[in-house]
Amino acid sequence: MITHLALIMDGNRRWATKRSMFPWLGHRQGAKTVEMAIQYCLDKKISYLSLYTLSLENLSRKEQEVLYLFGLIQEARDRAADFVKNGVKVRFVGDLSKLPLSTQQACAELEQTTSMGSALVCNFLLCYGGQQEIISAVERMVRDRVELVDRDVLKSYLWLGSIPDPELIIRTGGVQRISNFLLFQTAYAEIRFLDCLWPDLTAEILDQTIQSCLQAPKNFGI
Repeated sequence: MITHLALIMDGNRRWATKRSMFPWLGHRQGAKTVEMAIQYCLDKKISYLSLYTLSLENLSRKEQEVLYLFGLIQEARDRAADFVKNGVKVRFVGDLSKLPLSTQQACAELEQTTSMGSALVCNFLLCYGGQQEIISAVERMVRDRVELVDRDVLKSYLWLGSIPDPELIIRTGGVQRISNFLLFQTAYAEIRFLDCLWPDLTAEILDQTIQSCLQAPKNFGI
């Protein structure tokens, strides 16, 4: 089984639009798929899960949709006991300074409450961009006057930190691009693009995709 699974959760708005719902209501249905993915990782002993929750570019969407997403984050804080019970350590990764103060506080509280979780580290990538992550790391190294830079040093300065790189990235929604996601960490990752929308992803589809990844030949450097 893999150690680190990364998911690009694409298709919430299209799922809602197909059902004549307000587009942002698809995010609530998508939250149920997040719960499924977390439980899958717990069941399969996957140590790290990274979820592309909100990109920096997504902040330009309609205010009502963005605020709705922030509300879902604050609801997650209210479910901290479930994370603690299941040993899930929650992290919010990105430029969190762009969040409203109330959302920043909710993120900090959830991180603190779940900090001792050891079964699964769940990274919610929020106000995140891969290029911005690398630029931020370089800026911090310059401020710290780091003289010797290698892969491990640079990685330690990234928002995601020195955790294992994802072996598999899955994007739902039928779009075949990475969209500024984990650009440094994906050097040798398997990438799978699925046609199903994020709310339609099931544990069975997820498992089939992971099994396909495990069976794929790996020729690093080629």
